[in-house]
Amino acid sequence: MSAALALGDDALVLSHRLGEWAGHAPVLEEEVALANIALDLLGQARTLLSFVGDEDELAYLREERAFRNLQLVEQPNGDFAHTIARQLYFSTFQRLLFVQLAAGGGEFAGLAAKAVKEVAYHQDHAEQWTLRLGDGTEESHRRMQRACDALWRFTGEMFQPVEGLDVDWEALRGGWLESVTAVLERAALTVPDTATTGAWSAGAGRQGLHTEPFGRMLAEMQHLHRSHPGASW
Repeated sequence: MSAALALGDDALVLSHRLGEWAGHAPVLEEEVALANIALDLLGQARTLLSFVGDEDELAYLREERAFRNLQLVEQPNGDFAHTIARQLYFSTFQRLLFVQLAAGGGEFAGLAAKAVKEVAYHQDHAEQWTLRLGDGTEESHRRMQRACDALWRFTGEMFQPVEGLDVDWEALRGGWLESVTAVLERAALTVPDTATTGAWSAGAGRQGLHTEPFGRMLAEMQHLHRSHPGASW
């Protein structure tokens, strides 16, 4: 599995998921914020996929089993709290990963050094909303806790080693858990317990095995390109 493909697919799929909020976000300011995060991720995806081949073909002509993204990023948006929990988990992981890659001097160092500033904003945005929702009203707290619990089982896959990435995966896992735990505790939320949420499973998105919602999302994402093959803008 190409490391560029794995990281590129993560960014591409999450970008599309966030783009689904266009016209549906709770407030206009948040619609702009989510769109900007989606565009940042799309830019990362284009660069990473270009390491592998033609970015359009990779995005629009591959079948489901050929994608190597984490199962976490393909999960449906759900309510706003669900989207924020997904973003908190992933952006915290992505920032810590890019910090290591930027310092490592490998083929992804340049991209990671540039992207880590974007991802720091993504993480901060998710953290601020986690605090507002978790320590807000009784209803917002309930929804935020429910979202954190529901998505927890998809987080273990983030720390499976990816061939081609010179990363200290144990340090990454420890840093992620420490950071996320601190945010959840500040938000008056409970760190999900595997006894009630299920095992901290590894998942198999990196091996091309995806959850049911991904097929529907992919069909929507690829529909225009497949309907008009060879079309240019």
